[in-house]
Amino acid sequence: MNAAPPVVTAAELGVDDEERPARVLSGFPGRLVGVVALGLALLSVWQVFRPLAQGSQYYLVIFLALALPLVYLSYRSWWGPLDRADGPSVLDWVLAAITLVVCLYPVLPMRIADAGGGYDAFLDRQGMLAPLDVVMGGLLLVLVLEGCRRTTGVILPVVCLVFLGYGYYGGLLPQDWSIAHAGLDVDQIVDALYNSGSGFYGTPLDVAASYIVLFTLYGAVLEFSGAARFFVDLSVSLFRRSHSAAGRTAVASGFLLGTVSGSGTATAVSTGAVTWPILRKAGYRPEQAGGMLAAAGVGAILSPPTLGVAAFIVAEYLDVSYVTVLGWALIPTLLYYLGILLSVEIDARRIHAQRRAPAELTDGPLPTPWWKLLGRFGYHFSSLIVIVVLLLAGVSATRAVVYATVLALLLAIPDRLLRNTPATEKPTSASVDLTKIPAGQGDTKPTDGGSAADEPRWSRKTVGQFVIEALRSLSYGMRSALPVVAVCAAAGVITAMTTKTGLGAQLAALLVKAGSVLSDDPAVVLATTAVLAAIALSLLGLAVPVTASFVIGWVIIGPALLDLHVAAPAAAMFVFYFSVLSEVTPPTALAAVGAAAVTGAKAVPTMWHALRYALPAFLVPLMFVLTDSGRHLLGIGAPLDVLWVSAAACVGVAALAAATGGWLFGIGAIGPIPRVIAAAAGLILLYPNPVATGIGLGVLVVAVLAGLVDRANRTSTDTP
Repeated sequence: MNAAPPVVTAAELGVDDEERPARVLSGFPGRLVGVVALGLALLSVWQVFRPLAQGSQYYLVIFLALALPLVYLSYRSWWGPLDRADGPSVLDWVLAAITLVVCLYPVLPMRIADAGGGYDAFLDRQGMLAPLDVVMGGLLLVLVLEGCRRTTGVILPVVCLVFLGYGYYGGLLPQDWSIAHAGLDVDQIVDALYNSGSGFYGTPLDVAASYIVLFTLYGAVLEFSGAARFFVDLSVSLFRRSHSAAGRTAVASGFLLGTVSGSGTATAVSTGAVTWPILRKAGYRPEQAGGMLAAAGVGAILSPPTLGVAAFIVAEYLDVSYVTVLGWALIPTLLYYLGILLSVEIDARRIHAQRRAPAELTDGPLPTPWWKLLGRFGYHFSSLIVIVVLLLAGVSATRAVVYATVLALLLAIPDRLLRNTPATEKPTSASVDLTKIPAGQGDTKPTDGGSAADEPRWSRKTVGQFVIEALRSLSYGMRSALPVVAVCAAAGVITAMTTKTGLGAQLAALLVKAGSVLSDDPAVVLATTAVLAAIALSLLGLAVPVTASFVIGWVIIGPALLDLHVAAPAAAMFVFYFSVLSEVTPPTALAAVGAAAVTGAKAVPTMWHALRYALPAFLVPLMFVLTDSGRHLLGIGAPLDVLWVSAAACVGVAALAAATGGWLFGIGAIGPIPRVIAAAAGLILLYPNPVATGIGLGVLVVAVLAGLVDRANRTSTDTP
């Protein structure tokens, strides 16, 4: 047997959904960044209960002024001799200082010629900026794009520059082109970005500062409390007696741990570090296991109660409560994991013919029984439950997550008492011991025992350490949100230029026109437009992070779907799902790359396996928009309508899983012809129409009969 690959953590890979690897800071820079990040976290919480009197945009100015300089201190520039890996360079300190001044400029009270004068005076100059205003706005544009480049790479800044170029040079385009416009001068561009509600301080940054940061803090505290360790331990224990235990454990771990990390890639890497040894012993190949881990990890972004970053923007754009978006995501999430679990069961039967007993999957004793784990640590579910209950009770999402964060902090106390361990050094998704697997099998260093036995559990020293680590978890949560802040500020460039030039409506019209090439029939136009939009979103997600992909997709593709009379919730969730699914789409597929690094697999085959596991997720969003019945899949409509559409979708997902896995339950392995028929049945069943559902069920019956004939032919051939 090959030696186990080394443990690879999310931090080592630096392939989180929205970020590059941050510096590991120490000394004065580390303390400064930690204190400022903690202060910014507390300011975010304060804003929930005592909003600043000057308004939300004033808060965003202060928020960006504190967050953006931290990007320059925390992330490398990659500029050769000017760059340092172990701490900020002189250039980084200078850029951070300039960023602080430029960001605070709108609220500085002193007068500078015809500029300055405080926040109210700055707003009064909207549309008539002073020369110094233009200079400061131009500097902030450069600093935002550079901060985005440091955290996410060069693609998104280039996309922003393309939109800026279109805004400035649009007047030079042939005027008979539908996307031509009068052109914007520098003052108009800076005014739209710096002194309006659609630029840097627009909806994306507002969502980041008001929602995303709070949920990121909650995730960091939830991990600090010991919940991450409990979730994966519980997954291992629940399925220890199942022959498909390894696959079920990986999927369940990804789902539960996703509530902590909020990141598909980080979830795949973290669960892979502890479940890959089990998967390997169960007979999974590295590429196959990596694909499963990637698909399960990305599914966590689509799952209530946290969802992904873009879900908060959905709620803001549609002016609905966050709990409404959670309700829309519930049934699609169940369908997504149904497809993965069916694929896991098929793999266990078709590929792993030599089943191993659960005891053979680990070198040590079986995990603690699930009822014992649930009895000792089940209280960790309470903070998640509190979020849902408070949302249903009408409490705002921001207040609900703050209350849940406080509860998670309190729950860390009994966790320390029951585990008899001191606080961990740093709350990272790979820093906790999540299984009982022996050393050398992909585990992390055990935290049980150690110094806790040398002194009382709650001496003055341990209490002080606990408080320090709790505050550090808040600071770490804020730091982990910095890439999202940079992305959201840069996304303001795209939304401002699209709004100012009317580009969104023009591109939407072109998309609908392309969809009408095949036919004038409204149903065909809608189906073609939806497919083209799905392809466009998938390709867009290859280049930019999920948040930016959704913002761009909504301002361009959203209007096209709305023009075709698609309901706004269905259109928004369509764009949201395809923006997220780019994480498992070749040729980039960050989640698959991260999982491949853990299992030692080749990246490209891992991507294709991830695509196979996640295939239903690429088809279910099309159900949202193809017919009016598609909205029932979002839980909108009469209960009976929701029930029949959901049931048809479940059967369709099962048919697709059988087609891709080459296995029909009750029959066994099937050949190419039954697989093709099953795939056709699955596609038909995913068209939410009563007639199509009846036809799809009939085709599925044909697939079953073809499978029976295929099995009979193989049996007769094998009989001597």
